[in-house]
Amino acid sequence: MSRLAYDLADKVVLVTGGNGGIGAATVGTLLDRGARVAVADIDPTTPVRAGALHASDSFGCVADVRDPASLEAAVSQTVDRFGRLDVVIANAGLLAKAATLRNTPTADIEATLAVNVTGVANTVSAALPQVIAQRGQVVLISSVFAFLNGMGTIPYAMSKAAVEQLGRGLRVELADHGVSVLTAYFSLVQTDMIARGVDQDPVVMELLGALPKAMLKRITPAQAAAGIADGLEARAARVILPNLWRPVSSWRGFLGPVLDSRFARDRRILDVLARLDARLSTPPAAVPAALSRRNES
Repeated sequence: MSRLAYDLADKVVLVTGGNGGIGAATVGTLLDRGARVAVADIDPTTPVRAGALHASDSFGCVADVRDPASLEAAVSQTVDRFGRLDVVIANAGLLAKAATLRNTPTADIEATLAVNVTGVANTVSAALPQVIAQRGQVVLISSVFAFLNGMGTIPYAMSKAAVEQLGRGLRVELADHGVSVLTAYFSLVQTDMIARGVDQDPVVMELLGALPKAMLKRITPAQAAAGIADGLEARAARVILPNLWRPVSSWRGFLGPVLDSRFARDRRILDVLARLDARLSTPPAAVPAALSRRNES
């Protein structure tokens, strides 16, 4: 067996949004591979929940990714507990109710960008001094919506494209410090967030039904978590799951315009978008509640 480029055994990892979905699955996978894990989450029960995962190798702290001070405190608590921080995984995120842009409440746009973009940047900034000192790694959760048309969920797609650009820039900026940056691109992951934001919305399901069937293949949180852990061990720059999205990403300069043109002429898609556009907007959920909807995509 070849030696791992980055052995996760005894590494210290901070995961935001680690109580559910991809975050919880990733915490479990990292613990299984011998890492020590700090879970930072807005849920006030986080310390109890995370502490129950492992007697000595996991603990939790309450943090809001919109608040840099709370993330700095989470990093400080991690170092106090484990002595250092090797890897930060900026996982916390939210998905607002599907809508056309003109029917999307301004508060939903602001909340999405505050958590999915500014919150990710806040997480990285708080952890970087420790990660640089350990020549460790940064993990960002983007999405195939970074390069797929975001009709019906434009703010979310915008946020994931921004995360992709953050990863590309950081990879170069941190190269001379010996720090790796892994950007994860997932399609539909079978999480509670997707169940609420996609499966329980008949209009969204109809919109998805108009897309090529290959685009609808889902993965489990465990598969996403394994992809992240494998990417860390290989010090990879990207992980894309399901694998069918790899050529789409590679050929996006050609496929993107082709698909956009096709979608713009597809009567089924346009009719569904018209119904999405016509339905009454609802007041956005309180941001703390939305923040409990863990990634991803």
